[in-house]
Formats: sequence, structure tokens, C-alpha cells
Amino acid sequence: MAVITISRGTFAGGQALAERLAKRLNYQCLSREVIFDAAKEYGVSPERLSAALEKPPSFWQHVTGERSGYLNYVRAALCDRAKDGNLVYHGHAGHLLLAGISHVIRVRVIADMEYRIIAAMERLNLARKDAISYIEKVDEDRRKWTRFLYGVEWDDASLYDVILNLEHLDIADACEAVVHLTTLRSFQPTPESMQAMADLALGSRVAAVLTRDARTAGADLKVEAHHGVVTVTGIVGSQRVVDSILTVASAVEGVEQVKSEVSIGRVHE
Repeated sequence: MAVITISRGTFAGGQALAERLAKRLNYQCLSREVIFDAAKEYGVSPERLSAALEKPPSFWQHVTGERSGYLNYVRAALCDRAKDGNLVYHGHAGHLLLAGISHVIRVRVIADMEYRIIAAMERLNLARKDAISYIEKVDEDRRKWTRFLYGVEWDDASLYDVILNLEHLDIADACEAVVHLTTLRSFQPTPESMQAMADLALGSRVAAVLTRDARTAGADLKVEAHHGVVTVTGIVGSQRVVDSILTVASAVEGVEQVKSEVSIGRVHE
């Protein structure tokens, strides 16, 4: 019933570990499939959604609502797949998208640069200097993204439950180490952690629907759910938008009550 998220640098071995874990545990293994789920559910082209998650932070500085909207789509799709557990996810910032859920095991995979260079050269058919440039660019983009979107450093060890160094562990041993974690009491689902996942899933769906609906699209809102009660906070430009938020959120399946803490004021772009 655990959910395993794997964060890794480019060509550090995270995908191979995720796939081996999924086979070993008979779990579902997901990465970019979540983007396609989100695109289909919320009517965004997969190409646009994928590009939005890969553009540099400078592109999004002045479109906060749209940026957070794309994240709402991805989080909602991931929560829908993760709500029943038995999932290995090695896509976009899973350990941050599923923050606060105790039965999520947050794994970071690292490897020495030489390991990564050789993998990039073989897989992408690159010259050595081009492989180094590629790895450094992708790593830096991910570092900037994590800092910009979540206010944390990508390689901060405190964000993870375990860090596996594939310079010292082979994939088979790394896999068994994570399998052992799934048996520990600390990572077993509890009624409280399952409720936290359900709350996160509902809040994410409401946020995604508010992003999609023309009446509320563009508003930079924060949505939290607790046992069917949804609280929406933020600042919008008119009472009409406030009223629409209540209407749109109330129509989402699973919502029993909507509490609006939305203020009317000048919206900063």
C-alpha cells in the first residue's frame, strides 16, 4: 500500500530503479504518464502541459495563475493514481507534490558524474563533452524549478527518507533496500495517512477544476480539503469571481462544504 517517489539527477539510474521496484513489488510504475492523464482530464494538450513544466522559471514570473494551474492538473492526476497506494512514481517532483503523506517513501538516487556521463553518451549517442553539458543543464534547470516552485533546494537531504548512491550500490541491492522500507511500520498506511491522501486528492481536484473553469481561471488560489470541507483562499478582482468559486468548487464530487476565505482586491500579475 505504500507510495514510492524517486527523485534523481539525469542519468543517475532512477528510472532503472523505479522499473525494477515496480516489477519486484508488483506496483504500478509511472512517470510522464501522469502528464497525459492530466492533459486528458483537464483539456490541455500534453505538449503544452509538458512544455509548461520544462520552461525556465523566468518564463512564468508574470503568469503565476497559469503556472500554478498546470501544477494543479499534474498534482490532481498524480493523487488519483496514488490514492490506493502500490505506486512507484519517478516523474516531476513527486516527493513535493505528495508532501505530508506519511506512507509516501521519498527516495533520492545519486551517482558519480562518470557513471552519468557514460550513461548519457550511450543512451543519447553524445560525445563526452556534449554529455557533460547536457547533464549540467538539465540538473540546473531542475534545481531552478524546485527553488522557484517550492522554495526548497532540490538536493536538500532533509526532503528525502533515504538517499541511495549507485556508485556504491548496484540496482539490485538498491531495490532490495527500498523494498525493506516498505515493510517498516513508519511507512505503513494508517487511517490518518489515508485520510490525508484523500484530503490532498480532493483539494487538488478542486484546484484543478477552478483552474480549468473559465469563470475562475487565472485566479491564484490556494485550496485545502479536510473530510469533505474545502477551504479556498486568495485574492481576486471581483465579487463575481468569489461567487463563481463557490459554485465551481461545490460541484466537484466529494465536496460537502466550501468555505471561502477569498478577498477582493487588486490582483498582482
